[in-house]
Amino acid sequence: MIKNAFILNFFKFYNMLWSISLPFLKKNKRLGLGFQRRITSFHHTKADIWIQAASAGEAYLAVTLLKTLDPKTRAKVLVTSTTSQGINILNTRLTKKTISKLIDLKIEWFPFDSPQTINKVVKIIDPHIMVLLETEIWPALLYYLKENHTKIIIINARLSQKSFNHYMKTKFLWKHLAPDIILATSRQDAERYRQIFEQAMVKTMPNIKFESIETNVSDAGTQKQIKKLLPQTLPLTIIASVRRQEEKDIVNILKNILKTFPNQIVAIFPRHMHRLSSWKKRLTSQNLNFHLRSGINSPLTGPGIILWDTFGELRTIYGFASVVFVGGSLKPLGGQNFIEPAVQGAVTVTGPYYDDFTWAMDDIFKKGIVIKKNNWKAVAQTIIGTLKTPVNRSDRKQLALEYLKSNQGGTRQACDEILKVFDGFI
Repeated sequence: MIKNAFILNFFKFYNMLWSISLPFLKKNKRLGLGFQRRITSFHHTKADIWIQAASAGEAYLAVTLLKTLDPKTRAKVLVTSTTSQGINILNTRLTKKTISKLIDLKIEWFPFDSPQTINKVVKIIDPHIMVLLETEIWPALLYYLKENHTKIIIINARLSQKSFNHYMKTKFLWKHLAPDIILATSRQDAERYRQIFEQAMVKTMPNIKFESIETNVSDAGTQKQIKKLLPQTLPLTIIASVRRQEEKDIVNILKNILKTFPNQIVAIFPRHMHRLSSWKKRLTSQNLNFHLRSGINSPLTGPGIILWDTFGELRTIYGFASVVFVGGSLKPLGGQNFIEPAVQGAVTVTGPYYDDFTWAMDDIFKKGIVIKKNNWKAVAQTIIGTLKTPVNRSDRKQLALEYLKSNQGGTRQACDEILKVFDGFI
C-alpha cells in the first residue's frame, strides 16, 4: 500500500469529518437505524468472504449470488447492508435451505466508513475477499482492505456519467485505492472504471438483475384477493411507480385515455405513499372519481379509477393488466423497473428517461418487449391503441422470458470469479 503524505493527510481530514458527522447521523431516521453496530467492531467475527449490499436492490443481487455460490470447502461468509430494508431482505431470503450447506452465513450492518471504525472492523473480519456490489466505493474501506491484502472485487459494476465525472475529479485519490477486479455490466461502464482505476483488471459481465427478476408470482393469496376486486369484463390499465415531478403529466394521460376509452379500470400506484394525499386532491380537482384500494370491500361492477394505497401488491397485479405505464420516466428521474410487467405479459410502456435501467439494453425496445415513448401524449396514444386492439399475453410473455434468458449468466460468472480467488487462499 502506498503511504504517501497525501493519503495520510487525507485520512486524518476524512476521520475528522466523520467525527463531526456521526452525532447528526445518529439522529437521522434512516441512517440512525443500527447506529451502535455501525460505529463499533466487537460484534464482528472472522469471515473468508465479505459481501456488501448497500440497499434493497443490492440485497436482491446478494441473494441471487449466494443462492448460486457453491464452494468446494467450508466458507465463512459475511453479508452487510446499509439500510434496514436491505437487512430485512437478506434475513428473509437467505436461509439454510436456499444456500450451500458449506456456507456459514452471517448478516450484519455495514459500518460507517470512519477510518477509525473501518480499521478495527477489517482487522477483525480479516476477509480473503471483499465483494462490492454495483457502485460501492468507500475510501477508508478500500484503504484498509488493501492494507490487509484482501482481494477486492466489484461485481455488477455500473457508473453513471454524473458519478464518473465526480470520481474523475478526485482520481488522484482513487489511483491508490484500486480494486483488484471489476466486472462491469456494459462496455461503457467498463471504460469508465478503467479510467478511474487504471491498475484494476476490468471485464464485462451480464447483469445479475436479469436473473434476480422474479418471473412467477407465487403469492396466490394476493392474486385471489385482487381478482375478486376487478371486473372480469373490463381491461385493466396500470400507472405504476409515479413520481411527484410527473404527476401533472399522469393526470393528462388519465383524462385522455378515459375520455377516449371510458370502459376500463385504471389503477394508480404512487412511487411513494406520502404522495397519496396529493393524488386525492388532484383527482378530486379534476372531477375524477376514484376508489381507495383499502376501501374496496366488494367487487367493482363498472369502470373507474383505483388509487392503490396498500403495499406489496404491484408485482402481483401486473399479471392482470392489459397495459402498464411505468413511471419515473417522463422526467429525468432514473426510471423504474419495466421488465417486471413485461414478463407478466402486459403491454409495457416507459417514458424517455430510464438511466437506472440502461442495463436492460436497447434490444428490449427493438424487439417490442417494452415500448418507449417521448412524452405523455404518445404514452396515452399507445395505451388507447392497446385497449382498442388487445394483444396475446402469452406471446408477449414468451418473448420477454426469452429475452431474459438470453441475457443471463452473470451470476455464474461472478461466482466463478469469487471462487477462483477463494480457492487460491485455501
